[in-house]
Amino acid sequence: MPLTRRMPPHAVERAELLASLDSGLAAPLTLVVAPAGSGKTVLLAQWALSRRDARVGWLDLTPADDDPAIFMRKMIAEVRTLHPMLSDLEVPAVGHVTGLGEEFLEGLATALIDVRDQIILIFDDLHQISSSQVLTDLWRLIDLMPSNVHVVFSSRVDLRLGWSRHRLQHNLVELRQAQLAFDVGSATELLERITARPVEPATAETVVAHTEGWAAGIQLAALSLRPRSSAADIVVALAEGDRLAIDYLSEEVLDALSPERRDALLRLSVLEEVNPSLAEAVAGVADGSTFLRDLETESMFVVAVGSEPDHYRFHHLFRDVLRYRLRAVDADAESDLLAVAAEWCRRNGQTSTAIEYLLEAKRWDEAMDLILSKGQDVYESGETATVARLLAKIPTDIRAARVEAELLYGMVEGFSGRAARTEEVHRGLLLDPVLPVGAQLVARAFIAGCVQFRPHAERYLEQGRRMLELAESAPDAELPDLLHLTSFDFLTALATASIGRAHFFLGDATEGRVWLERVLDSAGGAYGPYRVHVLGSLALIDAWQGRLTRAEELADEALELARELSLLAHAAPADAYLARALVAVQRGEPEVGAFALHEGYMRAASNARTQLMWVAHAISKLVDPEESDFAAGRPPGPPPPVVSLALTSISRRALRVSGRPALPDTGTRSCGTTFEDVAGMLTTRDLHGARTRLDDAAGREAASPIEEVELGILKSWLASLEGRQSETRRRLTAALDVADREGLVYPFIRAGQPVIDLVRALPGSPTDFRRTVVDRFHPTRDGRQDPLVEPLTARELELLEYLPSRLTNAELAARCFVSVNTVKTHMAHIYRKLGAAGRDAAIARARELGLLSPTDIARVG
Repeated sequence: MPLTRRMPPHAVERAELLASLDSGLAAPLTLVVAPAGSGKTVLLAQWALSRRDARVGWLDLTPADDDPAIFMRKMIAEVRTLHPMLSDLEVPAVGHVTGLGEEFLEGLATALIDVRDQIILIFDDLHQISSSQVLTDLWRLIDLMPSNVHVVFSSRVDLRLGWSRHRLQHNLVELRQAQLAFDVGSATELLERITARPVEPATAETVVAHTEGWAAGIQLAALSLRPRSSAADIVVALAEGDRLAIDYLSEEVLDALSPERRDALLRLSVLEEVNPSLAEAVAGVADGSTFLRDLETESMFVVAVGSEPDHYRFHHLFRDVLRYRLRAVDADAESDLLAVAAEWCRRNGQTSTAIEYLLEAKRWDEAMDLILSKGQDVYESGETATVARLLAKIPTDIRAARVEAELLYGMVEGFSGRAARTEEVHRGLLLDPVLPVGAQLVARAFIAGCVQFRPHAERYLEQGRRMLELAESAPDAELPDLLHLTSFDFLTALATASIGRAHFFLGDATEGRVWLERVLDSAGGAYGPYRVHVLGSLALIDAWQGRLTRAEELADEALELARELSLLAHAAPADAYLARALVAVQRGEPEVGAFALHEGYMRAASNARTQLMWVAHAISKLVDPEESDFAAGRPPGPPPPVVSLALTSISRRALRVSGRPALPDTGTRSCGTTFEDVAGMLTTRDLHGARTRLDDAAGREAASPIEEVELGILKSWLASLEGRQSETRRRLTAALDVADREGLVYPFIRAGQPVIDLVRALPGSPTDFRRTVVDRFHPTRDGRQDPLVEPLTARELELLEYLPSRLTNAELAARCFVSVNTVKTHMAHIYRKLGAAGRDAAIARARELGLLSPTDIARVG
């Protein structure tokens, strides 16, 4: 399926350049770098049309594509057109601060694996992307692409992305200005096509000499030759001014037009892209379609763009000439014409483009009006970064003078992962002594909401409390309507949930549960996307405290709701994924939580929820000891207290198990440190110290199942060492009974071999749960080395256990709450690492290597 793209009527085919592009198909990448007007786009369009054997996707990039959300939507939309198998490729809900994100890159690359045909992806005008992270991610995408995909980067400037590796490994084809320059033969053909008459060799030689073979210069010379019987004066003009003569020729081309056509071109020059209806609105032409097609036919520097019919843009240089002339003729015209274009876009449902035009016209109030009219879909579809970018274009003093716009700016910056900016903006507003109470409520609620993004949870706890106190004292305050997310009910829910999260991060999970449960029972907690957040946070706390049944129910409810609302790729379910991972850890099956850990971490990282990233990091120490996942790396900034305690307990356990217990922590009396202190004393037979510490803890009622179980384990261990066997059995049996209700295995695994031996030695027939505790302390793969040169990751091992179940990719995706593309990605990795052609071969190979046995089959009931 070749590209459906019209060629300019004057285009000259240059066989040697097409052959060069053909030769590059064996490599992942071709690079075309040359100045504006060098003929890059025409050449690539000719080549794409010549590749009848390939499916070609073409992305015309504009400055708007610097926004990752816009870029990804454009790219997915284009890729969907390449093959029916790609038609359901998901457009991600983007929360990334700067780049495209690893999940998007992997998903796209994996989706293309299933298409066996040759695929060519052309990124034209790549210099329009100024975001270094987006460019870096595109470079990463090249490495991920399957062998049937070839990418072409076309740019005016060398983007310095490290081409040397591709030069060495893949014989990178590079076409630059020298290769694209027209020689006399091709220039003669181009001149004759545009002028529609023979051109003398001397004329062609002069044009080539003084344009240095530059395609745009030759085209302008041809347009100037059209109405002349002699080319002598054109030759003289070119000889006198070299490149400066191009400006002269451009002006001359315009002056030769009728006043009506020239005026229409000047008016249209304010537009990045134009279609017939928009041309009629802005330029006042009677038939926009005929007008634009005539320009194309007459080689008047218009280029057909996109897959939609009758969409064009001016050549960049010619557009610049037109805009300079427009500004010289009427300094105010550009702003007025942009406003006309904005109104057309608004009426035709292109709100973001309308806003862009209003901002370019410096019509700040009209732009803010349109931005403020946006609704909840901005948040739910992940477009908050786009709104933040638009608001950031408004001068700070003008935006700050309009409270609603400044409040919204702070909100969307936070939604997009820039919580520090949220605080700065909203705290700045709170300095105003006459700030309306409604605005104060919004500012304080959203500052409190920074608790998952920023350290020092006590600050956000205070802001949440102050917001609730203010709301109680002013129940009739008039609230600004921002994205339909600033109702009294929603702001109250946001502040209440933030207080709950702050308590959790500060180490008081019990109090955190109380506040979060209030949100679920409130009117504000009924808003679907936010309910996903709150259900997940509550599930995470319950999992942390060992209430695994409820944690699993809440997490699954959150993820099912996220699925219904098409929010699984959003940041909202991050807590729920992490809760699922922690439930797996607590049940003694950490590898079963690998997918959930990764998905939770990726969503938290997508908009810089650093405190939640720290929670994921702590869980990763148990789920992924080989540190094969991103979550194993330390997030930026300090960890919240709850994570600091968890990490300390994990490191102290490692010392204890190695036979070198750490000294007791006399400054902390948390459940986690108490457990490791007493376990260390019992390991070194400091029975007096252990009893003293347990007596100290005995006065406190266990706040959670995990505390109750851990205290029971320690007391039974101590009783065993003191020879009180009856008490040992009684306390251990009680601890097992409590743990059995929740499937809480990890405390026994954490205690280690001495306690497992006590469980094994209990009299009578062992219960199913007792068998589970013993079995999971000695997992089948315990101590087994992965025999593969490239080991399977934790997520791949989790998926490997599902292979004998015969669940389809779609069923696996549904079970893990991930996309089918994510499952395909990991299936492809498993098959490649095992050297297997399919599922049956992978199962056989995994069993042969000892990576899979009948007991390793994941439960699917």
